Amino acid sequence: MLPTAVPRVSARAASRPQKATLRGSAFDVQRFLDSAGVGRKIARFRNKERIFAQGDAARNVLYIQQGGVKLTVVNEAGKEAVVAILGPGDFFGEGCLAGQTVCMATATAIAPTSVLVIRKSEMLRLLHGESEFSDRFIAHMLSRNLRVEEDLIDQLFNSSEKRLARTLLLLARYGSPGQTQTMLPNISQETLAEMIGTTRSRVNYFMNKFRNMGFILYKNNRHVQINPSLLSVVLYD
Repeated sequence: MLPTAVPRVSARAASRPQKATLRGSAFDVQRFLDSAGVGRKIARFRNKERIFAQGDAARNVLYIQQGGVKLTVVNEAGKEAVVAILGPGDFFGEGCLAGQTVCMATATAIAPTSVLVIRKSEMLRLLHGESEFSDRFIAHMLSRNLRVEEDLIDQLFNSSEKRLARTLLLLARYGSPGQTQTMLPNISQETLAEMIGTTRSRVNYFMNKFRNMGFILYKNNRHVQINPSLLSVVLYD
């Protein structure tokens, strides 16, 4: 199972929005949209609509304004794995900046989603010419690398129950300044199972356990509300 690239949590511890955040640093999306000569556009996607597919030409960097995106990869045997669940303030498709000519994953909207699509050439111009933007984007990439390392450690050493609790907290953006949300996007138990490397039946068992213990609450039989006390599952040895 590949690491899950979602916001960092330590075991220790409107299509034109006025402001979004980039891992704790204010990124003025409104000003960026209104700037002259920027090669970008707004794209909107329905729930479960594909944004791009594995193997498509990699030409753009995308920035999520609203909604959420699931990144999946399929191996030669046809087995699919979820490698990331991303939300507002996240970039994806940045591999084109490192020389990738094709997309290494499939991106699918997990809710009604709007993204800012920035051409590779324009993104490179911004990184070279806008020092503040460049600093924040580098910080974003460093944070993403740290999350991947933590996710790999989580996969290797923690139980599936702990991995599920941590993933739910990450999806709720627990510990991310100004981004914590108690209500999760509508993610299926199958997707959660793929993210933590276990079966749907095990996920169902632990979700029922968490609900009985008051760590989560189901709203309208669809959405999951997270209680911060779920962190005790991650911290418990």
